[in-house]
Amino acid sequence: MAEYTLKSRTIDLDDTWEVIVVGGGPAGCTAAAAAAREGAKTLLIEATGALGGMGTNGLVPAWCPFSDEQQIIYRGLAERVFTACKRGMPHIDEDALDWVAIDPELLKRIYDDLVLGAGASLLFNTALCAVESDDAGKVSAVVVANKSGLRAYRAKVYVDCTGDADLAVWAGAQYEQGDKGGDLQPATHCFVLTNVDEYAYRTGPRLHANHPNSPIWNILRSGKYPQIPDRHSCNSLIGPGTVGFNAGHIWNVDNTDPASVSRALVEGRKIAAAYRDGLAEFYPKAFGNAFLAATGGLMGIRETRRIVGDYTLTAEDYLARRGFADEICRNCYYIDIHYAFADRQRSPEQLEQLKKSTIRYEKGESHGVPYRCLTPKGVRNVVVAGRSVSCDRTVQGSVRVMPVCLAMGEAAGMAGAHAAKAADVDVHGVDTDRLRQRLKEEGAYLPDVD
Repeated sequence: MAEYTLKSRTIDLDDTWEVIVVGGGPAGCTAAAAAAREGAKTLLIEATGALGGMGTNGLVPAWCPFSDEQQIIYRGLAERVFTACKRGMPHIDEDALDWVAIDPELLKRIYDDLVLGAGASLLFNTALCAVESDDAGKVSAVVVANKSGLRAYRAKVYVDCTGDADLAVWAGAQYEQGDKGGDLQPATHCFVLTNVDEYAYRTGPRLHANHPNSPIWNILRSGKYPQIPDRHSCNSLIGPGTVGFNAGHIWNVDNTDPASVSRALVEGRKIAAAYRDGLAEFYPKAFGNAFLAATGGLMGIRETRRIVGDYTLTAEDYLARRGFADEICRNCYYIDIHYAFADRQRSPEQLEQLKKSTIRYEKGESHGVPYRCLTPKGVRNVVVAGRSVSCDRTVQGSVRVMPVCLAMGEAAGMAGAHAAKAADVDVHGVDTDRLRQRLKEEGAYLPDVD
């Protein structure tokens, strides 16, 4: 590719912040709230017009489980968000803990209130476009773009919640991406159907393709809707006559490649329309008059970069249900790696066997996530939270989901505030005993580790 040299120029700098969080998904929201709660002057920068990431703009229709089937694992701010969302949805049982539906518009307001109520400031429609750092691994400023043009922001500590580790990597952090060959889990473009016959939906055959009577099998066998790529069809009733879908896979999507994502968004909208038409034909009692109301403003990305941190969480750690002296949250979600493009050719029976081979915990089991997974090697003043923390690819299939990200974000924001208040700003030197104690005081689930 040809190169273009930018003209040297001066842009405005806002250097009044102690903690800047980039990315307003679940991890970013709890990070900003936690940092501000600790007394740090905090700014949250978000590229879209709403907080919440995949649970709001991305239209993911349900929370992954919040419990280990005995108790809530993701507590503190995570539980606060989850409880507030349930409370605003009359059709949800107040005791429900696992696979609970999400009202995306309600959740946007919950995140607004969480972040602003904690005292953080918020900047929407603002994209990170460059990171300035020195030779000692210290970020000196981030450059963003919005309707005001380019502007630089400086803080003592930065929390990278971009989902792709953009800030950390652009600051020089090492990373891994996908499997050894670079292949990534498929993406999904979520969507919402309205005007659904709710009684028929509730009492008819379950749509999830794990059920042999699911209408999705007849749709696929018919060959009439080639836009529908496979059997993946998670769905939840998110409101009156309104069903949200996390359905269909799109392969070869790299969220760090804008052209790749652009292609996938076009394909995803076609998949959503085909689902509406296919369900209207093969499940008319429930979906005969359904209306495709929305597709996600974000592509549902499951993995891209993973930083190389002070510790890399491994499959062995997961299998051992390992605890850590510096763990900042627990996780009990199963290893959920969506199948590769080549696996599309497997029979339904083979795919079922593949799914059964996934690693799942027994009731009451969980593992710890150490703080060292959040601190990128070689970068002094950046903490990372969300799906791009330091872990192997197998474990990333578990820690990537929203409840875990909420819990990691709270710890990252709190740690960022603690580092910013120190005489020598270094996120690697945070007192994790103090961090854990403060997290416990705010309600986190952190059992004692032998």
